[in-house]
Amino acid sequence: MKRVLKVLAWLVVSIVVIISVLLLWVNFSSPTVYKVEPVAVTLTEDSLHLAAGQKIVENVCAYCHRSADGTLSGYLFSKDEGFGTVYAPNITRHETAGLGRYSDSELATLLRTGIKRNGELAGPFMMFPNLTNEDLEGVIRYLRSDVPSTTPSDQTNQSEYSLIAKALYKFGVFKPIEVRKDLKPTPAATDTLAYGKYLALTRYECFSCHSANFETNNILDPEASPGFMAGGNPIKERNKGMVVSRNITPHLEQGIGTWTFEQFEMACRGGIRPDGRLLSTAMPRLGSLDPDEVQAIWAYLKTVPAGNKCIGWTEIGIDSLCTSM
Repeated sequence: MKRVLKVLAWLVVSIVVIISVLLLWVNFSSPTVYKVEPVAVTLTEDSLHLAAGQKIVENVCAYCHRSADGTLSGYLFSKDEGFGTVYAPNITRHETAGLGRYSDSELATLLRTGIKRNGELAGPFMMFPNLTNEDLEGVIRYLRSDVPSTTPSDQTNQSEYSLIAKALYKFGVFKPIEVRKDLKPTPAATDTLAYGKYLALTRYECFSCHSANFETNNILDPEASPGFMAGGNPIKERNKGMVVSRNITPHLEQGIGTWTFEQFEMACRGGIRPDGRLLSTAMPRLGSLDPDEVQAIWAYLKTVPAGNKCIGWTEIGIDSLCTSM
């Protein structure tokens, strides 16, 4: 019996030592480096592509990357919320601190795969595998332009990831995405449903906030995301507490099934709910969208299966199910 207990004791000690060594390796080893395979990109003078790039950067990218001075020099994305202290990086034109150090191909690689020019992973957020080549071109051209938001800034905040976050990177939970070979051109505005689907799922990423959770979203196939468009995603409102995204499916009680197009347009453009109250600032004010864009998104949302759950809302103590954002 003593021999068995001794063997068990050595076994427990061995397991503890192995786990300790593994945790030390995760915490102190260098980040995983991936092979950088340049993505070819051609920049044209097409004004429509540039206009689309402007909308994507100012309505999507800016939410995380815009600092207090109005430039895209980075922002404290999260702190001590499981992932550690995480900053959205500087994406201004600064030659060393910003995107000025990236070539057009390196920037295209980053946006497509999430791999930085040094081989490290910038994901899971900086990956846009479904963006059309025209929109990708527009984003790069706009980030290269001399608009006020891209004014060079030397801000260099350094993220400090938690042990959990480091493990997710080390064990491949967060990993690069392969470049899609089957990308099609941006749907024509006259093809209302296809255009609306592309806008809601790719160009403006409505599904990202309005599905159940960022961690469970399916970036390659957004419609397969748990709680697709049914809301309940806990989101940190800038300089405030947590809010939850609302249900934007056609559900008659919890969604927007009883809304008119005019009410939807007012919510998108001005951030005003049908009852006259302001939406959370976590919801971008999409005033720059063209009328046909808003109409197309509305048409697509009406085809989404009605969802009646908001997963995750109870975890942060918010009682206004599906309606906080």
